[in-house]
Amino acid sequence: MDIKKEIETTLRQTKREGIEDLLKYMDEAGFYTSPASTKYHGAAAGQLAVHSLNVCNAAIDLATAWCGENWVDNNINSIVICALLHDLGKAGQFNKPYYVDNVLKTGQSKAQPFKVNDELMTLDHELVSVIEASKYIALTEDEQRAIAWHNGLYGLFKYQIAGKETPLYMIIHFADMWASRVMESENKETTGGEA
Repeated sequence: MDIKKEIETTLRQTKREGIEDLLKYMDEAGFYTSPASTKYHGAAAGQLAVHSLNVCNAAIDLATAWCGENWVDNNINSIVICALLHDLGKAGQFNKPYYVDNVLKTGQSKAQPFKVNDELMTLDHELVSVIEASKYIALTEDEQRAIAWHNGLYGLFKYQIAGKETPLYMIIHFADMWASRVMESENKETTGGEA
C-alpha cells in the first residue's frame, strides 16, 4: 500500500466526524509532497507523510509496551490522530507551504535544502497543526496537548509541560523522537518505517 493510502485508511478507521474534509485538506495543502524538515530528518519532498506514518507506527508500539493492549485499544483513535497530525502544520497554512526551497546565489543549498517560508505568520508548526486539524475534526483537550507539546522540552511549551504530562503526550513525544532521531537518521529517504 502506498503511504498516502495507508495514512488515509488509518485516519478513516478513527471514524472521526469531518475526517473526509480533513483528508481533502491534507492533499490540497501538500501534506504528501512536503519535506519533514529543513535539513535534518526527511529533508526531501514527500518525507512529511513518511515521518508521520513512522511516528504513528512507533506510537502504537510504544503505547503497547508502556501501557498495555487494553490502554491502546481504548485510546487507538487518539494515538492515530495525534501521531499522523502532529506535524500537519508543516504542510503550510493559508495556501502557502511551510517549507520552501532554500536557494542561494549558487543554487539550492545542499546543506539545508529547505527553509521556513518567510510569507507565513510566525506561528510554530505545533500550533498550526492544532489549528488546522481543529478546522475539520474535533480534538479532545488531551489530543490538542499531545500535538501542541509533541516537541517536549525542545519546543515552544518547554516551561509549561513539567508536572502536566499525560500518557498520550509522552507517547507522541517519544515516538516523534524515535522516528526522527533513530528510524529516519539512518536512512533519510526511508519509507514506511524501515531504517
